[in-house]
Amino acid sequence: MPNKYPERKGYKVPKQKHRVRNWSEYNRALSNRGRIDIWMHDDAINNWYEEDTENVGDGSPRKYSDFAIIVCHEIRLVYKQPLRQITGFINSLFKMAEINLRCPDFSTLSKRLKALKIKSPRYVKKNIPDSDVHSLSIDSTGLKRFGRDEWHQEKHKVSAKRSWRKLHVAVDQNHYIHNSLLTGRFDSDTGTLPGLLDGIDSEFNHISMDGAYDSFDVYEQILDKFGDVEIAIPPNKDAVICDKNHIIRNHNIEHIKCHGRMDWQRKSGYGRRNNSELAIQRYKRIIGRSLHSRDFKNQKTESIIGASVLNKMTSLGMPDSYRIA
Repeated sequence: MPNKYPERKGYKVPKQKHRVRNWSEYNRALSNRGRIDIWMHDDAINNWYEEDTENVGDGSPRKYSDFAIIVCHEIRLVYKQPLRQITGFINSLFKMAEINLRCPDFSTLSKRLKALKIKSPRYVKKNIPDSDVHSLSIDSTGLKRFGRDEWHQEKHKVSAKRSWRKLHVAVDQNHYIHNSLLTGRFDSDTGTLPGLLDGIDSEFNHISMDGAYDSFDVYEQILDKFGDVEIAIPPNKDAVICDKNHIIRNHNIEHIKCHGRMDWQRKSGYGRRNNSELAIQRYKRIIGRSLHSRDFKNQKTESIIGASVLNKMTSLGMPDSYRIA
């Protein structure tokens, strides 16, 4: 028996090969991502404690500022440690640097996380004149709440109970996440889109999404938000021109019918949607595939802080690659 498993049928598309132009700068940026002074900077140290500690009658006054809570959770996601280990790590840093500060305890970090008023990810660089096209791509993915991993299920031949949350992201052409939302696993992409667009305050002239957003209301919501923009949403394979469709959708269907789907993808710039897929891949590889918090409000804030961490890493440097084969 020459082969243990039968060969896959069909045409095998070879993987594209790319080369990085700025390898030395990108290598330095990767090293800087792990530097503690990138995350524990002077602004965090100077604004560690709350300035106004007056008791207004609704409980004990806050000792630590919201900025300090955010910094602690950013460090937690960067180094992938539980809250107790992070408190010990930060306290040891203060002791070694001879800084008269104290890290909040793990209970304070957990309770204050849901009270943070963070509407959208931080560290977004706007109006970067890299190209004439300012594109925005939107996509969603699942993050695991709890459940055994795939190895345990395959080894013991069991189907473990798993639960998920749905993460929606809006990413520009420079890989900055302008907004992110965490919803339940059964919330539709089209129903979450209005809330995702409300948190975006930048101007774009090209919007791309996958076929899950192919509806009349989505076109109207995008045009109401950004005005006259180019929208690249692939229609279904069996879609036909109809008066009930949006005019942009009918144009896409007609173009695909006359010139093919691949030609439509090239002409409409649908390939820019890969930015959202890359952002999701980066989130799962750098931040993690599972959520650390158990409370839903904490999970929402945690996902926004995770997107902020990715934006900070993006600002340090990204690869400039080009295709060679």
